[in-house]
Amino acid sequence: MRLLHTSDWHLGRSFHRVNLLGAQADFVDHLVRTVGEQQVDAVLVAGDVYDRAVPPLAAVELFDDTLHRLAALGVPVVMISGNHDSARRLGVGSGLMGRAGVHLRTDTAGVGTPVLLTDAHGTVAVHGLPYLEPALVREQLGADRAGHTAVLDAAMRRVRADLAARPAGTRSVVLAHAFVSGGTSSDSERDITVGGVAAVPARVFEGVDYAALGHLHGCQTITERVRYSGSPLAYSFSEAGHRKSMWLVDLGPGGEVTAERIDCPVPRPLARIRGRLADLLDDQRLEPHESAWVEATLTDPVRPHEPMARLARRFPHVLALAHEPDRAPDDPLASYAQRLGGRTDQQIAEDFVGHVRGGSGPDESERGVLREALDAVRVDDTVREVAR
Repeated sequence: MRLLHTSDWHLGRSFHRVNLLGAQADFVDHLVRTVGEQQVDAVLVAGDVYDRAVPPLAAVELFDDTLHRLAALGVPVVMISGNHDSARRLGVGSGLMGRAGVHLRTDTAGVGTPVLLTDAHGTVAVHGLPYLEPALVREQLGADRAGHTAVLDAAMRRVRADLAARPAGTRSVVLAHAFVSGGTSSDSERDITVGGVAAVPARVFEGVDYAALGHLHGCQTITERVRYSGSPLAYSFSEAGHRKSMWLVDLGPGGEVTAERIDCPVPRPLARIRGRLADLLDDQRLEPHESAWVEATLTDPVRPHEPMARLARRFPHVLALAHEPDRAPDDPLASYAQRLGGRTDQQIAEDFVGHVRGGSGPDESERGVLREALDAVRVDDTVREVAR
């Protein structure tokens, strides 16, 4: 069976001040064309269809058009909700859509009920695990604690119980939206840390022939059977080095997996340039970036006059500008952002406690209180977003 694995469309999202809806429509054209040209048997969409719980009307219209086009091809689609989606909104009409071959899996209660697909070699059971917010689904799934690993383990127990009751030789595919250990993140993914931990081990998916993952925006292979497709478009300059693609996965008669990357259209390349303004304006080696979307970091000791306007004369698509004067890391004038770079909210909070106590950081009990407070804020934000 040939599967096309994609995720993290983030319909409705912009890139800095650039509206990406046209580029997202181009991706949909590419997706539909690939399904036909590659004789795809099923399309897997592993969450974050929209960029926010209440997407703009134009994004909803593009989504609706996409589903109609895929349904017209007669190719089944299995789609889950991600942490950016409103599961309840995305799942509206799922029963009716399922009759047209578009299977939306947004309800936690349905994780043990697969979409059953068939080919010449038998049945493939496709289980869709929507994004599982631990604090909200722990009791429903019977997880022993509120953490990503615990709730995914509980969901996978239901998957395995269903597979155990099926005929021998039934092949299995799971869609999930999570941060799996070994994956590399970027700046454009929303933090899903719970209790100071965001990642779950890949062993959660052991025994499944293929796990189609969403959430991380870089296409990557965790194991031969556990993969991220990544987002089809770049949504931050941290993705400048990404090759945006989808996975074309062939699932053999015995569950063998082979996978090939299918490149996605690039609306405009990304470039990150750094240096003194005069050098950036004169350096001929930067000529290839003159047509790119540019993020410029200026290292001049003093912020130059009208730097954005001057950069735009050479780089008309410059979108982001930062000023980071070259200084030693321990220089008291080093920027606050530089000092916080790469640190989690938990680490920043613990550092603050140490600062106000004259160097005495929090003990283990106090760290637990900080974790609980940060988790509560994040869950409250999630609930408010869904309720909007």
